[in-house]
Amino acid sequence: MSSNPSLAAEGEVLLSGLGIGESPRWHDGRLWFCNWGTQEVVAVDLEGHREVIARVPTSIPFCIDWLPDGRLLIVSGQERLLLRMEPDGSLVTHADLNGLTQGAFNEIVVDGRGNIYVNGGDIVALVRPDGAVRKVADGVAFPNGMAVTPDNKTLILAESHGKRLTAFDILADGSLTNRRVWADLGDGCPDGICIDADGAVWYADVPNKLCVRVREGGDVLAMIHLDRGCFACALGGSQRKTLFLMAAEWYGFARMTESFGTGQILAVEVGVPGVQPS
Repeated sequence: MSSNPSLAAEGEVLLSGLGIGESPRWHDGRLWFCNWGTQEVVAVDLEGHREVIARVPTSIPFCIDWLPDGRLLIVSGQERLLLRMEPDGSLVTHADLNGLTQGAFNEIVVDGRGNIYVNGGDIVALVRPDGAVRKVADGVAFPNGMAVTPDNKTLILAESHGKRLTAFDILADGSLTNRRVWADLGDGCPDGICIDADGAVWYADVPNKLCVRVREGGDVLAMIHLDRGCFACALGGSQRKTLFLMAAEWYGFARMTESFGTGQILAVEVGVPGVQPS
């Protein structure tokens, strides 16, 4: 890993007073995210005007993405359900993930073919466009952020407890193969991730209060220091050169409610844009 990464500029606060902001996604000209503590999915524009898109009253909405037809998907992690928002705003079950693993489900990513990957426990599950559900990877050390490369050939996964980014090849049927270490992060603890146009990955790091840009192999290209934990990141804005950072104080899972109210969204301008969704 490089010992002299360039340091990005301090960001501007787009929103504050959130619970814990998670799963940022740039979509239709706004940043969408999950607001833990209020059970809401929210969209905000670059002027800070926000709209509550959905509420999940029975569980924390852990993460979001979209089907190819534009319908919103929400991971209701504690219920082990994947929810889908219908045009009338109602939430229905898109897939039942119970029985695949212990514990809650966490992150989601949808590739350009409509394959849905959801992780939780120590696995990655696949929901096919025909609705079939199966496990496609296991033995993952606390799976967190995921991203698919623009060519739909590679899935990159953050293993928080493994302190690494792991890559898989995506086969035609959605299966994952050729598992390998994409980047050993040393003391890094990756949470949410996003890919830029140069093929580098930004990863959020809660305990180290960082957002770090790395290339395959682990070389550090840039680093942003925060005054609180960084839970997730996304590239967006008109040129996709705004890096949005989801930050909050963190005292551990047992004291998670004490973090509510400390959540912020920071916006930092960077040199390399994000990739368009697959």
